[in-house]
Amino acid sequence: MALLEVNNLGISFGGLRAVDDFSISIEKGQLYGLIGPNGAGKTTVFNLLTGVYKPNLGIIKLDGADITGKKTIDVNRAGIARTFQNIRLFGKLSVVDNVKVGLHNQMGYSVLASILRLPSFKKVEAQLQEKALEILKVFDLDKEADVLASNLPYGKQRKLEICRALATNPKLLLLDEPAAGMNPMETLELMETIRFVRDHFDMTILLIEHDMKLVSGICEELTVLNFGRILCQGKTSDVLNNPEVIKAYLGE
Repeated sequence: MALLEVNNLGISFGGLRAVDDFSISIEKGQLYGLIGPNGAGKTTVFNLLTGVYKPNLGIIKLDGADITGKKTIDVNRAGIARTFQNIRLFGKLSVVDNVKVGLHNQMGYSVLASILRLPSFKKVEAQLQEKALEILKVFDLDKEADVLASNLPYGKQRKLEICRALATNPKLLLLDEPAAGMNPMETLELMETIRFVRDHFDMTILLIEHDMKLVSGICEELTVLNFGRILCQGKTSDVLNNPEVIKAYLGE
């Protein structure tokens, strides 16, 4: 059984069909790419998968459970986490506190315990701190735990956003253009980071990306969107050599 199974997904905005008849099947542990020209509907698909938008048609199943139309927080609790093309960190919070935000989905305490700073509150906070530091250490960010997130270099901000997503303990990680704004050296490091996340956390990853070197270097399979519809699906090498893809997407 596939980890993510999407069938005939569709949504319209004001009569415009933004995504039409979108279907995809991603196996556990896969590194899968979603590519296409600007405006093809890629981020809209991510928004549908994460509950930001509710589809007009179609079914989304995660690990066999129907999550179609669920609220974003419920989708996250079911096991989908994401990053964004434009980094959305809490810039005025420290590095470690950004990760603790993700951990709060798993560990909680009563409002009263928080207000009164009861022992139960302090115990949970200590556990959150310890777990957040463990995650940061994996990405060599633990030494910057107390630095404001906004003061991190760009490449490390990308890593921190992935850390925060992983803190929710997802089954599926969605990366929306993780290489956006990166220089070639940062992109190479990102490729290694993504591979490491897949292997170390036994993670399934679906990413949107325009950098074809990154896509061809790490993705095992691809789906190509154009005008909200699937143009091509299959093994990465086959898709990138497809004449229709070259014409519509690569502009050659």
